[in-house]
Amino acid sequence: MQLSVPIFRLKRQARLLSREARIPLAEALDRMARREGFRSWSLLAKEASRRRPADRLLAEFAPGELVLLAARPGHGKTLLGLELASTAARLGREAFFFTLEETETGIRQRLRDLGLGDDGGRLTIDPSDAISADHVVSRLRGTPAGGFAVIDYLQLLDRRRSEPELAIQLRVLRDFAKARDVTFVALSQVDRSFDGLGRPMPGPSDIRLPNPVDLGLFSQACFLHDGRLHLQALGAAQPPS
Repeated sequence: MQLSVPIFRLKRQARLLSREARIPLAEALDRMARREGFRSWSLLAKEASRRRPADRLLAEFAPGELVLLAARPGHGKTLLGLELASTAARLGREAFFFTLEETETGIRQRLRDLGLGDDGGRLTIDPSDAISADHVVSRLRGTPAGGFAVIDYLQLLDRRRSEPELAIQLRVLRDFAKARDVTFVALSQVDRSFDGLGRPMPGPSDIRLPNPVDLGLFSQACFLHDGRLHLQALGAAQPPS
């Protein structure tokens, strides 16, 4: 299957069409699918699920790692984060998706739009306003080794003054990941100053950080832009305690 544009762009076009034509989003999605040669969006999503990068990426992310997944707004990082969490659950791992951005209803609708499920309840969605490193660690403390968690998103962990600064929270996550063989993937915004004209992909210097943070706390980063993906090593794969 070769789509005219990446699937996340088709979803964005469908949302625009829904507003402009004053039609339900489901109908707009089906129109996008027919344009791509499919009878419905569900058929397009099912076919696209066979070509997702999540399986390959999961093989790259070892237990005990803290990973950064970064892109500009609208370039598919949340969708990829959901695919990773859902795929981890499908493979029998206890998986979590922590979001400070969306409701559980909204996330589950996204999963349905992508043709994904929670695989027998192995995928937990946590939309709590109290999400912080301590909250995440407390939710995963009783899970078996090999757990997998996505945090949506990095910059929002730094929004409340009542919580420790972001660098401290990242160390908590890194140390817990190493001790319990858990994989953490933190979604992150890329600064809007990156436009893709001078360089094809963003890099560590393009991460939007309101306060300084040592990105070496992450073992590696996955950057997304215009449907392309690039992995880059950052800190040590097994950081010292």
